[in-house]
Amino acid sequence: MTRSLAVALLGLGLVGPAMAEEATAPAPAAPSTQADPGAWRHGLSLMGEPKYPADFKRFDYVNPDAPKAGLLRLSADGTFDSLNDIIPRGAAADGLQLIYDTLMSPAYDEVATEYGLLAESVRYPADFSFVTYKLRPEAKWHDGQPITAEDVVWSFEQLTKNSPRQAYYYSHVKGAAVTGEREVTFTFDQAGNRELPQIVGQLRVMPKHWWTGTDSSGKPRDISQGTLEAPLGSGAYKIKQVLPGRSITLERVPDYWGKDLPVNIGTDNFAELRYEYFRDSTVELEAFKGDQYDYRVETSAKDWATAYNFPAVKEGKVVLEEFPNRASGSMQAFIPNLRREKFQDQRVRRALNLALDFDGMNRTLFFGQYKRTSSYFQNTELASSGLPQGLELQILESVKDKVPASVFTTPYTNPEGWSEGLRRGNLREAANLLKQAGYEVKGGKLVNAKGEPFTMEILIANPAFERVALFYKPSLERLGITVTVRQVDTSQYINRLRARDYDMIITGWGQSLSPGNEQRDFWGSNAADREGSANYAGIKDAGIDALIEKVIYATSRDELVAATRALDRVLLAHDYVVPSWNYPNTRTARWNRFSHPEKLPEYSDGFPGIWWWDAEKAAKTGAAR
Repeated sequence: MTRSLAVALLGLGLVGPAMAEEATAPAPAAPSTQADPGAWRHGLSLMGEPKYPADFKRFDYVNPDAPKAGLLRLSADGTFDSLNDIIPRGAAADGLQLIYDTLMSPAYDEVATEYGLLAESVRYPADFSFVTYKLRPEAKWHDGQPITAEDVVWSFEQLTKNSPRQAYYYSHVKGAAVTGEREVTFTFDQAGNRELPQIVGQLRVMPKHWWTGTDSSGKPRDISQGTLEAPLGSGAYKIKQVLPGRSITLERVPDYWGKDLPVNIGTDNFAELRYEYFRDSTVELEAFKGDQYDYRVETSAKDWATAYNFPAVKEGKVVLEEFPNRASGSMQAFIPNLRREKFQDQRVRRALNLALDFDGMNRTLFFGQYKRTSSYFQNTELASSGLPQGLELQILESVKDKVPASVFTTPYTNPEGWSEGLRRGNLREAANLLKQAGYEVKGGKLVNAKGEPFTMEILIANPAFERVALFYKPSLERLGITVTVRQVDTSQYINRLRARDYDMIITGWGQSLSPGNEQRDFWGSNAADREGSANYAGIKDAGIDALIEKVIYATSRDELVAATRALDRVLLAHDYVVPSWNYPNTRTARWNRFSHPEKLPEYSDGFPGIWWWDAEKAAKTGAAR
């Protein structure tokens, strides 16, 4: 999964990091001299060759003459208590990724393609068993010290030691070693995994000399602990001001070492970026109307339909704009926890789907704006449909003994409920499935053979999901299920998510156009019992595991698409989740002080990286309040 994936999951709720066992393996031996390391490259593309040649000047979609000025005010949910975002404890501030550079940088008009940032070049052998990056000699930290190969190795070791998310993401990297002047080689535990060189290219590089030094009071720094001391970085921005729990302000570094690199021309145009924190979504929306921050992504269909008729919109001071989301797909859903015995029977899970009156929910709560989700890769070419054919069928036949027979004969469909008759029929079918699963209704309560009632708690952190869960509740109760909706604060929600302490949550998975190793974390058997992984449902299935490997080891775009469709089809066939809704565009609102290139890149709206402060528009809109 490349960094171009918008990891913001459409307001799905808070997502726990992937977790893996800590790995502190010794540095690997140098790669075998028998392996041809390949030619040095200026960029990497997962399938095919990069679009831009080695001597390219800039990306096509940027404005090279964009002014470098202005303050962009953004909002953030909740609070923060740390400026160290690699550890799983505490709540880290937003924007910290902007102070660091990575080895490579993505292009937003290509699928799964990266070009050199800290690294001037990269090479790997034909079997993808290792990758070597060569650093740019001019790369330096904000204190002027050079960025070294030792910094890269140290960063890899610390990230995988202290960040469960990174430990899992880089779990197939055996280690990193300095193998030449400004050269670092990463060796892998397997050959043939085409995505691993690019995954390494996304590595955040941190300053070893700063983190292993002492702070202003002489106390040794500890990267394994939270801190409110502004970390040293190398990126286009550095931290200017921190008001703990309230706001964090970043300022552009005027002598940023990489400002003239082709990947950076026309980017990082704002002089300052400020993140203001709000604990309540209603207050956050009202603050936007009051010009307390500049830009918001609206995830509520109700608010999009009703909350933007205030005077500034009518006067043109606030712009409402939708951007097509072509870069990713997603599955947002009500996710039952299969680690609980009551959800292990597929008939029970299908009954939960039949009980969801999506059509009524869409009409009543969402102003008819949404469509029902019917794929884990919704709105992309990776989504399965109809019956399997061609290469997808061949892949499914290769695992025929491990997947449901229905994938070959019956396309997946969600229940329809656009009429009262259909809704009643769905509930009758649900009741029948629950009866087949060993449940019966006694005294108005659904109980199992032991007389134990079927109870279900829907856990949420986002207040916007309360009305959704409450709409779902009466249909479940008509089946005899006792339902409670519990809203908890952000930290408690994250802790319960990591500990798998829930019956059902409302969240989901974002998907890039080039799925790969992250699929193991989403639904692989080994991730099901790993605390904090993204396998929220607790899926353990040999057929799913086999198809994940087909995706990861695909050797062409056609094979990748076919394998992903096969994986999608089998996930759907198991009824692991109750799919909810999707919307193909990103809804945005902004105070009219900014501009963007006329032609945006195909796979991103480019905000805020390639946008800029427009002084003429700002003068007409008025000073920020």
